Amino acid sequence: MASCRERSKEVKKDRRFDSMGTAHEGIKTVAIEKVCEFSTSSVTCVCIVTWNMNGKAASGDMAELIGWHRRFDILAVGLQEVPKHDVGVQMQAALAETHCLLAAATMQSLQLFVFGPKNSEPYAKGESTQKEGAATRTLLAASADKISSTMAETRVGKHAVRGCGGLVGRKKGAVGVHIEFNGIRMVFVSCHLSAHARNVEERNSQCRHISHSLFSGDGNPWRRHCHVTVWMGDLNYRLQGISTHPARSLIRKNLHNLLTSKDQLLREAERGEVFDGYCEGSLSFKPTYKYNVGSSNYDTSYKVRER
Repeated sequence: MASCRERSKEVKKDRRFDSMGTAHEGIKTVAIEKVCEFSTSSVTCVCIVTWNMNGKAASGDMAELIGWHRRFDILAVGLQEVPKHDVGVQMQAALAETHCLLAAATMQSLQLFVFGPKNSEPYAKGESTQKEGAATRTLLAASADKISSTMAETRVGKHAVRGCGGLVGRKKGAVGVHIEFNGIRMVFVSCHLSAHARNVEERNSQCRHISHSLFSGDGNPWRRHCHVTVWMGDLNYRLQGISTHPARSLIRKNLHNLLTSKDQLLREAERGEVFDGYCEGSLSFKPTYKYNVGSSNYDTSYKVRER
């Protein structure tokens, strides 16, 4: 998801109010350009990928994940539950002909990589920092500032937010990277939040904790205004108010768009709990929770069969 304050005039959506009378916009749905068409006046094209690897990776996964038609300037890849072998090295090898690594932020199995054109020359904007107490959807946020299309320096900073619990090796929290590319200041945040449908308030709290840790505090360079802020990752928000079998029946009939009203994340955003004013592309894909491991078939374990 990305912040998209400048989109407010393009996307009409009723404003919701909480018990205190405060207005909330929730998460806006926006059209996403799937193909970047470049010209001399093109703005920067950014490709976002997020993937919970479940501790496993097949030999062809990296190439398939990145794709072969790389008509993007910036590629940001947020990974959760990354296996122990060096995924970053694999991605750099797969992208070697066209892109180079601008920045990486890791916290155990939670990793974020940002790549740019091979001719870009990144340099560190301060050392990597970590804060104790705060480290597969994509949300966007962008300002209305004029964006220059001329090539400029690329500045990079990175950050990790800890303290959201989780098992050793499967750390919950977030990692973030800040870059300036072609005069555009961008922040990418990759997170992994608490699981289970019942833990909605816990996920909300973790989102607020991560945001506060990254973007608040005197002297924090991340407080500087950015043109684009992108959140991605395994947010773990589920469907609520519908049981497994009715939901799957709608999915089999390709009526999964009717499940949008049951989306915990959209509900919480409309309440003003998380991601107020952010944008998200249309949810054209089917719900991804929960598949049998190694397949595209929904969970057939005894727990589901008994529901």
